[in-house]
Amino acid sequence: MRERLKAAKIVSPQYNAVSRAGMKNGLTMPVEQVQEWIRTGKPYVVRLKMPHKTEIRFHDVIRGWVKVNTSVLDDKVLMKSDGLPTYHFANVVDDYLMKITHVIRGEEWLPSTPMHVLLYRYLGWTDYMPQFIHLPLLLAPNGKGKLSKRHAHEYGFPAFPIAWHAPDLTVSNGFREQGYLPEALLNFLALLGWNPGTNQEIFTKEELIAAFSLERLGKSAAVFDIAKANWFNQQHIKKLTKTVWASYFIAEAAKDHIQCSEKEAMAICTLVKDSITFPQDFWAEGSYFLCDPIGYNSDFLQKKWNPHSKSVMLCFTNSLLALTEWNQHNLKQLLQEAVYTHHSTMGSIMPLLRIVLTGRTTGPDLMEIIVLLGKDTTHKRLTTFLEKVKT
Repeated sequence: MRERLKAAKIVSPQYNAVSRAGMKNGLTMPVEQVQEWIRTGKPYVVRLKMPHKTEIRFHDVIRGWVKVNTSVLDDKVLMKSDGLPTYHFANVVDDYLMKITHVIRGEEWLPSTPMHVLLYRYLGWTDYMPQFIHLPLLLAPNGKGKLSKRHAHEYGFPAFPIAWHAPDLTVSNGFREQGYLPEALLNFLALLGWNPGTNQEIFTKEELIAAFSLERLGKSAAVFDIAKANWFNQQHIKKLTKTVWASYFIAEAAKDHIQCSEKEAMAICTLVKDSITFPQDFWAEGSYFLCDPIGYNSDFLQKKWNPHSKSVMLCFTNSLLALTEWNQHNLKQLLQEAVYTHHSTMGSIMPLLRIVLTGRTTGPDLMEIIVLLGKDTTHKRLTTFLEKVKT
């Protein structure tokens, strides 16, 4: 039958209301022969008898009334020849037995819903049929095509919620291991295809539960933008307490065999919090407070280091020890005096001072860094630099 349909230029041959008439089945064969074949163990399947040219209507919470003509549907197999039910049959029976009230699934299941509606009808369960909600698709970060695991590798984000230990003994980190907070990921995912009707973006789980309604789900596909997920993680980390920040910092420092008090960790984390995306970033962004710079950017020094900057640096370093009140105002005033005395500019000396003290070209306010480093550490790092680097 399949070969004849192909020969007749039928692109997608189907076992349906038309083709079934020419097949051997319980409708075309004598009852005695059917019973004999069953008795002798001849393999067979049980199919759903799809009505001919009938309109199936069902209501979707997002899309409203959906109409499908059975002329485009086939007689789906419900029980396979090995006696096991197919997904479609088991799905409906399962949902009925578990008294499921809402079926929420991806929109790719829309074409199967008319068959499920018929099964509820044929089994006499119409009054118990659940509400159907078909969610919009999640698209790849570039907006082209459905999101898949290969996009995770392509765009550099996890493919799994938690670490996946593959049969070949390789391990793939999940969102949890990469540092995404559960509440941040939940917040991000909730807003893919749903909106609260307000400008609020940051939600706790309890706020999401209170605000959520099926009616505010959208029909349009949503783009899985990992940059937005990172932003949500940043915002939720900022909402945590300083004690939690300090615990992240201390745990990562311990991996490098470095100890730090909670008070010191809290002060460091408070200063670097605006640069944090993941919990482990607290140590990555603030480790220089406990670890002296190993080296300096040679290209940067080549541009900034000269006799004028050396004079300013020497003057500032020598005057630090005499400073009695260690605060931002006094430190900035001291630096400005050194810059003015040696005919330099703050714009040329500040970046140089930052890289000498932290080993980095960017970071929090430099005067705040110096205050937190303390007089002894600041003076030591400046002196070490001046001894190592020649004009």
